[in-house]
Amino acid sequence: MEALTSYFTDKKKEDEVQVQFWNNPERSGWLLKQGEYIKTWRRRWFVLKEGHIFWFKENYVSRNSKPRGVILVRNCLTVKGAEDVLNKQFAFELSTSKETMYFIADTDKEKEDWINSIGRSIVRHSNSVTDEEILDYDSRRSS
Repeated sequence: MEALTSYFTDKKKEDEVQVQFWNNPERSGWLLKQGEYIKTWRRRWFVLKEGHIFWFKENYVSRNSKPRGVILVRNCLTVKGAEDVLNKQFAFELSTSKETMYFIADTDKEKEDWINSIGRSIVRHSNSVTDEEILDYDSRRSS
């Protein structure tokens, strides 16, 4: 289990320090997340910033806040609705090649907003897309 979770989180504290998660996040809000070991649903405050998804117990986030965890978006392959998988309204999943994490938003709009924001971040920070591929794609569009 540790190997799977570390692929999502990469467990490097310097990543947390380099990202000013308390300042102008790309998206933030409450989501339910399943616990890592005990699979109960817990309400956590999530912050998406610079290719990282941090979560906290409280919604007041400052420079001194300590994230309960972090997901490195560069390791993620897909984000999509998961209501049929979990049989829960407003559910979505975030997957790497090794693991899938599930979340539940408060409304359908929040679910879609999180999916769209995380999807854009995956495209921007993905390990599977090189700068040359992005430039090549952009140059083809302008032709």
